[in-house]
Amino acid sequence: VQLVESGGGLVQPGGSLRLSCAASGFAFTSYAIGWFRQAPGKEREEVSRISSDDNSYYADSVKGRFTISRDNAKNTVYLQLNSLKPEDTAIYYCAADKTVGDAFPLNPGAYHYWGQGTQVTVSS
Repeated sequence: VQLVESGGGLVQPGGSLRLSCAASGFAFTSYAIGWFRQAPGKEREEVSRISSDDNSYYADSVKGRFTISRDNAKNTVYLQLNSLKPEDTAIYYCAADKTVGDAFPLNPGAYHYWGQGTQVTVSS
């Protein structure tokens, strides 16, 4: 099982990034994929999720700015980050689990598989 994030980087406030989470080694279409982030000194928090049947969820802090989508043909989930703010600076992780329901957000322990993370830095 492997989850590989990419697309992070340094961007100015107001800028955009698109993160990707490429999955392999499990039945991708049956799993919900969550995006978490962890800023220095803070707990890891779920910011978005897409279910196996394409329902999407967003934290209030990112609603209207971030968009999650999945391409089942490519076993990949994307997180489009727009109107970025300095407080969005964090390591972003994707995670996969087959049993998460509709409760949002969830603690990291609810997810079984994790990627290694990609750094997003928003700074002028």
